[in-house]
Amino acid sequence: MTATVLVVDDEPQIVRALRINLAARGYKVITAHDGAAALRAVAETRPDVVILDLGLPDMDGNEVIAGLRGWTTVPIIVLSARSDSPDKVHALDAGADDYVTKPFGMDELLARLRAAVRRSTVSTSDDVEAVVKTEAFTVDLAAKKVERDGQEVHLTKTEWGVLELLIRNRGRLVSQKQLLRDVWGPTYENETHYLRVYLAQLRRKLEQQPSRPKHLLTEPGMGYRFEG
Repeated sequence: MTATVLVVDDEPQIVRALRINLAARGYKVITAHDGAAALRAVAETRPDVVILDLGLPDMDGNEVIAGLRGWTTVPIIVLSARSDSPDKVHALDAGADDYVTKPFGMDELLARLRAAVRRSTVSTSDDVEAVVKTEAFTVDLAAKKVERDGQEVHLTKTEWGVLELLIRNRGRLVSQKQLLRDVWGPTYENETHYLRVYLAQLRRKLEQQPSRPKHLLTEPGMGYRFEG
């Protein structure tokens, strides 16, 4: 089966070199020259691997990684001229799977790409749709936006973190401890009152009847679940 690779870079010579080398080895190559185009391309084409430059003209590559990790586990290989350790750590913490520094050897990159394709074919069961629609509101996980009645709904960073985690586990119970640990941090695992406050805020902003929610559901004493 032919693997599809999305190359995200604003340097034409690098894009051309990768397109030629990857196509010669049987890969289907898609390209994007900025972050916004990359996010759209992943949502529309569902590539098997993303090769991503960090220095894009419209946003930092780490923002692209964060946008993708909101809804997909597609392997991401960072290809960047930034060689400092903090840059690598930041990209890997954001969700990148591998990091290759420019200038790079094509053989090395191809070997890393083959490994990424193998990981991609093992399981993509954690992926969800980039845009999740309910009868009350729409969530764009890639763009990190929520709309209700045609208007964008402003969410705080914490509100978004709670909503994103619930949607990524659509239909499954997310325990109180997991929500607190993943959104606030491991030292907050017992602060369950935080969840009551933030779920109430999200319901007021998103549910048609906040007192009788249909999408942001509570499992008493256990956790929360997103249905939609």
